[in-house]
Amino acid sequence: MKQIALLCLLCLALSASEYSVVISKKIMISAVTAQQIRDIFLMKRHSLGNQKVIPVNLLGQDISRITFENEILKMDRDHLNAYWIKQHFQGITPPITQSSYDSVKMFVQNVEGAIGYIPSSMVDNGVKVIHEF
Repeated sequence: MKQIALLCLLCLALSASEYSVVISKKIMISAVTAQQIRDIFLMKRHSLGNQKVIPVNLLGQDISRITFENEILKMDRDHLNAYWIKQHFQGITPPITQSSYDSVKMFVQNVEGAIGYIPSSMVDNGVKVIHEF
């Protein structure tokens, strides 16, 4: 019986989203699509409704950033680097970066319109989840 209960808990843990895309709880947006998030982080979209948004990434080699790039941006690192080289020549720069989950969370809490991603386990009442992956 204990093995069955443990197996059920393991299945629940695997089906839960590992990361959450978050914004400040002050912003009146409740959910966005993966495509909208993709457009924001590729600097193709700069607002959601009337709210200006500022994407914030983790540093390049962080596993959650690689997961985000693969699952949300639908690009591997080489493709994304080529994309940003092309954008550079049009005067478009990539999102700002933060060095840790805590700094992403603090940035989102304190900068109006900031949008970032953190492990779902870090979500609390200081941020609002608008997408999970």
